[in-house]
Order: sequence, then C-alpha cells, then structure tokens
Amino acid sequence: MNPDFTPPHERGRQAEADRIDLAGRRVVVTGGAGFLGTALVHALRVRGVTDVFVPRRADYDLTNEDACRRLYRDERPDVLIHLAAEVGGIGANRDNPGRYFYANMAMALHLIEQARAHDLGKFVMAGTICAYPKFTPVPFREEHLWDGYPEETNAPYGIAKKAAMVMLYAYRMQYALRSAYLLPVNLYGPSDNFDLHTSHVIPALIRKCVEARDAGADHIEVWGTGSASREFLYVDDAAEGIIRAAETMHEPIPINLGTGHEITIRDLVHLIARLTGFCEDDAQLEAKIRWDPTKPDGQPRRCLDTERAKKNLGWRAEVGFEEGLRRTIAWFEAQS
Repeated sequence: MNPDFTPPHERGRQAEADRIDLAGRRVVVTGGAGFLGTALVHALRVRGVTDVFVPRRADYDLTNEDACRRLYRDERPDVLIHLAAEVGGIGANRDNPGRYFYANMAMALHLIEQARAHDLGKFVMAGTICAYPKFTPVPFREEHLWDGYPEETNAPYGIAKKAAMVMLYAYRMQYALRSAYLLPVNLYGPSDNFDLHTSHVIPALIRKCVEARDAGADHIEVWGTGSASREFLYVDDAAEGIIRAAETMHEPIPINLGTGHEITIRDLVHLIARLTGFCEDDAQLEAKIRWDPTKPDGQPRRCLDTERAKKNLGWRAEVGFEEGLRRTIAWFEAQS
C-alpha cells in the first residue's frame, strides 16, 4: 500500500468524462449548518444543486451507528459530503482529547461503512491539517503525511481524521466506493466561531481586539510566544475546493487546500490590531500585547504546497488575506 494512498496509475489524472454534475443529485452535507458547511451549501445552491439535506444532531447523532444507518435510509443521498467534526482551538483540544478522537473517529467509521452498505455514489470528506507530523518540512506536501507524529495538543483529533482517509482508501480497493479527501488549512471568514475558549486563532484575536478597542483597554493577552506560523484560507475558497473534488475526484488522494503563504502569529496579531483599530501605531503595538509563554504555541509552522489541488481540481484560493480579514472583522462588528 502506497503511504501516499495514491495509486500510481491515478496520480495527477482525472478523466473529464468521469466528472459528476452535482445538479440533479441528492447531496447530504454533514456539518452543513456549521461554519464551512454554511458556505458550502450556499456554493452548491449557486451551482444549481437544489436537492441538499443538512442533518441536525437532534435528529441524527452521527457518532451512533443506528443514526447513520437511518440517515442513509431516510435521505437516500447520491453524494455525501462529510464536514461534521468536534473540534476547537488549542485549549479545547487539551481539554477534550478523548472525546475528540472518539467523536470524529465514530462519525467517519459509521458514515463510511453505511456508504458501502447503501451503495453511495460518492463520499467526500474534509480532513484536517492537524494530521500532518509536528515537524513537517515547509511547505507541507501530501506525501509527508506519514513521516511522524502530529503536534501533541491536537494529535487525537488529527489521527482520527487521518484514519478515516485510510478507511476510504481500503473501501475504494475492496468495495469500489468512490471518494475524495481534502486537507483544508486553517479556515476563517464571516460566521466563524468567536467563542474565546473553542474558537481558532483569527476569530479569537478579532474578538479580543474589537472588545479591547471598544473598552479602551491598554492591552490584550495572547497565548504562546508568537513565533509559530500559520496559513489561513478564506472559507468560501475552501468550499469551492471541496465541491470541485466532489465533481472530479474518485480516489481518496489527499489534497491540500490552502494559499501557500504563511504568517507568524506575532505578525498576525499586529495585522488584526491595526485592521480592527485597536492599535494603528506600529511603534506602540508590541506594548499593547501581553504574550503568555506558559501556553503552547502548537505546531511550529504550517504552510501548504497546493500544486496537487491546482493539477487535480484546477483550483486555487481567490480571496486575498487582508481582504478576507476585513470582511470577517466587518461581519463580527455587525453582530456585536
């Protein structure tokens, strides 16, 4: 078994004749009411996909095998796009390692098995960049996924998501289940989760800076040292990449979705402080930030190679980083 899960005859090849037109198909989107899911469902509708179903936890607990079986029986999807996840920032990952492994593994396990049992046409899954080894060479290339253990604070979540890719590959070999597997980098944009305990870094920083600005506070507190780097992808760009994979990919070849550009957390804090108006004077910026080095930085660096997405999907990110941040800040302020 190739550790890249890419059959040699399939690498870089997707026949145009095999392209799926999603219009007219019944598409189920797990997690479709969430941050990425909302953007993806909107993008599907723009494409002319009118038959979209979003399961809610109150009706279908996807960690339960019987609920997953009932979902397929009730809704009879042609395509299932699996975005649902239990996930959070560094703090939430540290507090819930067991739950995050179990919930994410259970959802994938049951949904993929029931896809086989119900002869699903296509299973599309969003994995996580947390699956990469802690010290992956930059830029991250998909063939590096198996070169080491993930960063410790989010390893249970990342490994559960990566195990699902192995399951999809096994089911493709044995049962001919068509599937696609994407690795989106850190997402951001309007409608993100701005809860300070469970949110990721961009919404947390936007909230801290806006609230500090409005309160006239003289500083904000930020976890870590600021030395780690991250790459960020606007949510609408991620949705487009996933839809293109649903239309064209039939093997669970891991495909990065990102911009190929990284920024240190320190520079990110400075940028958000300026864009929110918390501190527009570069000379005073660092004095207004109190770093807490007792808290973890997480993975040292994240920056993706996106050539496989360009080659297989004809996809690249379209929204510039500052423009995306401005849209996100404007959305948050409108909700406040």
